[in-house]
Amino acid sequence: MLEITSLYAGLLALLFLWLSARVIVYRRGNKISMGDHGDNSLLKRMRAQGNCAEYAPFGVLLLALVEMSGAPNVAVHLLGLMLLSGRALHAWGFSASPPVMNGRVFGMVLTLSMILLSAVGLLLHSAF
Repeated sequence: MLEITSLYAGLLALLFLWLSARVIVYRRGNKISMGDHGDNSLLKRMRAQGNCAEYAPFGVLLLALVEMSGAPNVAVHLLGLMLLSGRALHAWGFSASPPVMNGRVFGMVLTLSMILLSAVGLLLHSAF
């Protein structure tokens, strides 16, 4: 079983649920059922949720492959922490009012670095 990946997949799922709840609660409170109606607050919440939905599954897939390839547990944990903290920082920085650009940028740097390191590690492991 993929114990380490399961841990980070579960935590990322909770983050995604929290981001989803923020969208749902805002929609209900402002009676917006479809689209964003030009509401910037809703749009930011939607994009924070959407961005998580776009990057987290791919990161979890890579994390699982890294763990299955036999990478040291500490490496898998570091990659998982990079992905989780990257997604959380990005969501916070993106949806804050006013937006916190350092959170957004550092969140994306962590996320993309996790993807890059995982990809390179998997390619090297496959080649050798």
